[in-house]
Amino acid sequence: MRAVVYNGPRDVAVQDVPDAKIEKPTDVLVRITSTNICGSDLHMYEGRTDFPRGGVFGHENLGQVVEVGNAVDRVKVGNWVAIPFNIGCGFCKNCERGLSAFCLTTADRSVVPNMAGAAYGFADMGP
Repeated sequence: MRAVVYNGPRDVAVQDVPDAKIEKPTDVLVRITSTNICGSDLHMYEGRTDFPRGGVFGHENLGQVVEVGNAVDRVKVGNWVAIPFNIGCGFCKNCERGLSAFCLTTADRSVVPNMAGAAYGFADMGP
């Protein structure tokens, strides 16, 4: 698939990267149709914040679910979804009240594959 890849400060390029795939029963694969460029992307582009070379830019995505792991029951193939910068767990007190932006156990972005800005995004939808 194609993605905007960070090669270093002020050096990004659209490149081929490995296809995203379901790795855990709580995973969801999303065909990204729109993604936002925000201030944090610009800070990374300028080299003002840490970002690994080879990392894929883009977050705050919109897309359509194309595959779900067998433990996912909150979204279905064909659903349109928005993937925010923080991915709520869906199970804590705040998430159950619809306040996922204030998730008490936000998914650790350091262990989520950096595919969210690629042609197909990846999100863990479970604990």
